[in-house]
Amino acid sequence: MSQETIVIAGAGGFIGRHLTARFRAEGAHVVTIGRGSDATAGWDDNLAELLEGSSALINLAGRSVSCRYTLRTADEIFRSRTETTKALGRALADCSAPPPVWVNASTGTIYRDARDRPQDETTGELGTGFSVEVARAWEHELNAAPVTGVRRVALRMSIVMGAHGGALSPSINLARTGFGGRQGDGGQMLSWVHVDDVQRAIRHILTHEQIEGPVNVATRNPVTNDEFMDAVRRHLGGPVSARAHVPLPAWSLRLGARIIQTEAELVLKSRWVDPAALVDSGFEFAHPTLDDALAQIATETPRGFLPVTLG
Repeated sequence: MSQETIVIAGAGGFIGRHLTARFRAEGAHVVTIGRGSDATAGWDDNLAELLEGSSALINLAGRSVSCRYTLRTADEIFRSRTETTKALGRALADCSAPPPVWVNASTGTIYRDARDRPQDETTGELGTGFSVEVARAWEHELNAAPVTGVRRVALRMSIVMGAHGGALSPSINLARTGFGGRQGDGGQMLSWVHVDDVQRAIRHILTHEQIEGPVNVATRNPVTNDEFMDAVRRHLGGPVSARAHVPLPAWSLRLGARIIQTEAELVLKSRWVDPAALVDSGFEFAHPTLDDALAQIATETPRGFLPVTLG
């Protein structure tokens, strides 16, 4: 039996590094496409040659959205997703033996601001605004690619949590400096998933050939922002958070976002995403509850102020 070959594009980020390590630990040969020196190949290389005869393509490429949405950064966010997806589609079309499955990153932010009910792949309502338009265009390039015989999956990921980087570090820092109270009114929903379960979900998709189209990646145990910050304080906050947890009203988040060059929407939008496609196909989460996930993450998270990369 030949060794499985998985091609991961955009593997240099938090999720990509984790997937690369986990798939290699499972015995797969992992080929990476990216802009860093650690990548197997760059975007200007012969992508069709890399993809020829491989087992799966996973595309995670895209500029960080943790930045101010200026004309320049908005264009970079848009193009970094659509152009890389289009390039991979062209490369697959040039393959005589393309991989049978293409998993392309997307985002649960594609759905509307929802506090009334969860949004699944069938009944979920798409939202409006810049982030939603980016997600729509991203998925359009996946679906419009001139490729036959390749199963396509748009991975609509919620907030991905894990140790050593990712979306959780800013919240940990707030908790450790006494500002770990609710953000905004605290009632906005937060759908989340442990990074281990992202890799497990992708493995599940690769081995379940009936899964195609949009797939939400989030547990079925979302929390409100107030509940989330409380859990972060308890598991990862440290001594300061036990004494003080100053709430941050919406106006202060908008002001702070301007100072650190990011967008308050990343915290204030209510994201309630339901993983119906995964659950209905038999997937089970290794970290189904926030307390379980944060307890595991705490075992690998150092004390003190954590580094945060902002775009």
